[in-house]
Amino acid sequence: MASLKYTRIFTGSDGLSHFEDCEVNLDDRGRGSLISEVMTATGLLFRRNTADYDLDWHPAPRKQFVVNLSGTVEITASDGEVRQFGPGSIMLADDTTGKGHKSKALTEERVSLFVHVP
Repeated sequence: MASLKYTRIFTGSDGLSHFEDCEVNLDDRGRGSLISEVMTATGLLFRRNTADYDLDWHPAPRKQFVVNLSGTVEITASDGEVRQFGPGSIMLADDTTGKGHKSKALTEERVSLFVHVP
């Protein structure tokens, strides 16, 4: 079965944020389409960050998928792991409690799409 990968950042029982690699199963619907099951969304917003974007420790304001459209951001989980997310990457921000994570721009501009999920 085909799948699509994304990264989830979540709050562990230690109160710190951790990364985990996840997959969404894709079903072959014919005609060159691989499609996931429908997921519920409660909101959507677009965001543009400039090169001076550097946000200190913070939990995610809500559970949300963050889809990078352009530019690159560096996310530091409070457990110390650091990952970079560039164009086309998908992250599920699910660390809505605890110490949270840091976010820092690595490019002049970053455009992203935030999809709020229940």
